[in-house]
Amino acid sequence: MQARAKLLRQFRSNDNGQTLVLCAVFMGLVAIGFIGLAADVGYLQQLRRRAQSSADAAALAAAYEVSSGYPANEQLVANAVAKLNGFDPAAATNPATVSLTSPTTGNFTGSAYVQATVSKPVPLFFMQAFLQQATTVVAASAVAGGSSTSSTCVCLTGNGGNTLNLSNGTYLNANGCGIVDNSNSSNAVSVVGGSTLNALTLGTVSTNWNNSSNINNGGSITPTTKIVTGIANACSPTMPAATKYSSCVNDPTNGGSYGSNGTYTLGPSSPSSVVCYNSLVVGGNGATVTLNPGTYVIDGGQLHFMYGANNKSNQGGNGVFFYLANGASMTIDNGANVNLVAGGGTTSSGGTAPTVGSYNGFVFYQPSSDTNAVSLQGGSSTYINGSLYLPGAALTVGNGSGANVTAGIVAKSLTMTGGATLTAAATTNEGSLSSGAAKMVQ
Repeated sequence: MQARAKLLRQFRSNDNGQTLVLCAVFMGLVAIGFIGLAADVGYLQQLRRRAQSSADAAALAAAYEVSSGYPANEQLVANAVAKLNGFDPAAATNPATVSLTSPTTGNFTGSAYVQATVSKPVPLFFMQAFLQQATTVVAASAVAGGSSTSSTCVCLTGNGGNTLNLSNGTYLNANGCGIVDNSNSSNAVSVVGGSTLNALTLGTVSTNWNNSSNINNGGSITPTTKIVTGIANACSPTMPAATKYSSCVNDPTNGGSYGSNGTYTLGPSSPSSVVCYNSLVVGGNGATVTLNPGTYVIDGGQLHFMYGANNKSNQGGNGVFFYLANGASMTIDNGANVNLVAGGGTTSSGGTAPTVGSYNGFVFYQPSSDTNAVSLQGGSSTYINGSLYLPGAALTVGNGSGANVTAGIVAKSLTMTGGATLTAAATTNEGSLSSGAAKMVQ
């Protein structure tokens, strides 16, 4: 009996030892599993932080390209900065994906913002033993943008030289809109001699326009004007097709000739009519002139606004459109206060003028093939409600002209001198300009 009890105690002792070994091995495997799990979780957390950094950088870089006028580059730069953060879309193994969209939900939506989403399949090391999958996807998103966009109301089409020149106490006010200068020269814009330029934005195609050397001698650009140089998209407003008027009726005043110190009415018999002049003088010799609504074609000669009675070139001209054809030119004399409202425009008293077909909203139109200069000297109360589309012309505004142009201006160049004041506003479509530094918003 004693021998049997001794053998039983030895067996039990051996069994306890085996159990202890098995428990130790199991606990070791569990510990290794937890260590592996912790390593994988830490690795994924690190990759998620890198993914977020990559998404932030991609969104910011893409938004900067858009706000600088280079939207075609946004994917290229987004891919490049994502690669710098370890998310390479061109990698041979487990390539990343960088997608760019305009956000449709949240506090920041629309085309002014760019949402970048960066994702990448990453391998798992220890968790695949438990989850039976070798990879998982790490992804992050970010939104950047916030650049401002302004409508263009002064478009200067000349592609070289000094195309915007303000001097001698002049003031150019782009009221709630922007100025775009297509010149690629270092002296594209100059503001000197106590002159002032005010606009929402000033965009130049030139990449080397030197502000310090071209804004001097008391000239200034207001601090609220956002300056953007090296813009990719030059202004190119849609121009109406040059028209040949086959049903043009000669004016009964025989080309605009009339006596002095009288009261005269010129122009079409109805707003839908077209009258043609070889040349036309409005005002002068103390005459008082009213312009009927409708289309005025100046064929090859000069449209000349003189000082008229009480320094007024014309007493009224609501719903008028002047088409300068076959090399015609236009001059508004010093002291000649004009009162012209485009077809479809709104008069200063609030009335609506008749329309003039495809040229609705225009006061003066000179085809781009006509490079004759246009001079707007005017007086202290010149009022023009309508666009001046003179894409091939050098436009000069000067000698005290207080022109209030409540619509867009298109010209090859604009020179202002002699205390002239010119106010422009965006009514016709001359394009837009994005400005402002891109920033992270979400």
